[in-house]
Amino acid sequence: MSTVEEVYEGDIKRKVTRRTSFKIEETSSTTKTSTMTTAAKLYGKGLEEYEEMDVDQLLSQLTAEEISMLVKEVDPDDSLLPPSQRCSYECAKSPTGPLDRKKLIEHINKQAMETPDQPELKPYVPGTVRGKKWIPPPPPQKQRDAEEQIAIDLGDEYDTALSGASQEEIIDLAAILGFHSMMNQDQYHASLLNKGQPVGLGWDGITKATQPKAYPQEPPNDTDVDKTLQQVKDDDHELLTLNWNNIRNISDEKYNDLFMALRENTHLETLSLTNVGLVDRHALKLIEAVEKNSTLKVLNVETNFLSPQIVLRLIKAMLVTKSLEEFRGANQRCQVLGNKIEMEITNLIEQNPTILRLGLHLEYNDARQRVSNHLQRNIDRNHHLHHHQRPFTFSSGNRPLDHRVHKDCYDHADEFYAHLAEVEEEREHERLFPTDAPIKPREHKIVEHPTNMKPPSPTPED
Repeated sequence: MSTVEEVYEGDIKRKVTRRTSFKIEETSSTTKTSTMTTAAKLYGKGLEEYEEMDVDQLLSQLTAEEISMLVKEVDPDDSLLPPSQRCSYECAKSPTGPLDRKKLIEHINKQAMETPDQPELKPYVPGTVRGKKWIPPPPPQKQRDAEEQIAIDLGDEYDTALSGASQEEIIDLAAILGFHSMMNQDQYHASLLNKGQPVGLGWDGITKATQPKAYPQEPPNDTDVDKTLQQVKDDDHELLTLNWNNIRNISDEKYNDLFMALRENTHLETLSLTNVGLVDRHALKLIEAVEKNSTLKVLNVETNFLSPQIVLRLIKAMLVTKSLEEFRGANQRCQVLGNKIEMEITNLIEQNPTILRLGLHLEYNDARQRVSNHLQRNIDRNHHLHHHQRPFTFSSGNRPLDHRVHKDCYDHADEFYAHLAEVEEEREHERLFPTDAPIKPREHKIVEHPTNMKPPSPTPED
């Protein structure tokens, strides 16, 4: 037998099985072998005859019983139909009457109640154990050693105190020591708040459900937009914080008026625009205002629809005046800023000596670490500057330095930082190269310098 694979046009393939017989003829000199191939037959007919038959003609010759048998074997179940409708109706009897569902259910229940139970071969007897009782195997030696308790001698004083302690006191002690698994939540919180243990709980008590406390919802932001906008335009000295959080449907004209007035405002220190629907076209005006305003300390634009490029430009605008100490811009339209934007933001933050807090989600560890280190350095420098804001006298080695340093005496922060660096450098030089000449001590008078006046330069001793 051999199998021949015939390929037709398209993807249709048909395997034909052929029967091969061998006939051996022997002669005196040589042996000859001949091969004969015969086609396989199905029900006494060749396969070629079945290919030419019409399927509809074959089905028309079948009886109803044969068609039903063919349907059971060939027709698959329709998955779109419920299971009760997938099976064909098998009962050939004619119905005796209309279907009454209620009476059918009553008949089924009645038949179930009247049918006697099958008798038990061995009746149940309470307390009788039949068969072999299962006994769990003993735990291994390592587990038994781990479960052995270690005896600790606490002394007579502690033994007396614990033996005379009540259950509530022991529960309080367990809560203080952090044994959370020995008590429920009510006992633990009662111990922390020193409210006394609930009555009737004990060690095996079950925590009872408590009604949740209904807290009132936070009231909406009642800030008058028009009034506060006019105060910003008038440069009102009483308006230090402007909070428009969660106020929607603010027109573009009001945003433009606010940012235009913010350029010339000299008293506003905190501007919060969280969840107000701020978009890029509004932020462009805000960028111009940040570049020209030198009194704004805190800017919050979280939960808006700003693009990463606009956030980058806002951070870049803070370098113009270097007055902003806190910027928050997280939860924008694009949650991920991208590596390029984050690296540019990191470089800009490292150039800003006044930023103290930054509210942005940075994905990459390098950017987060560099920004965190720079903010920490700014915070330390800010504490150092606040310490030197009051007039004081430096002293280094044997030579006192009459430096009265006050940040408000300088027109720009850069001059103050430069002067402070010079003072530190001079102190370090005096420490490394102390003078041997005796210096006559003198009294140092601390003089308050008015604003915008530079401190006097140091006068060396003769």
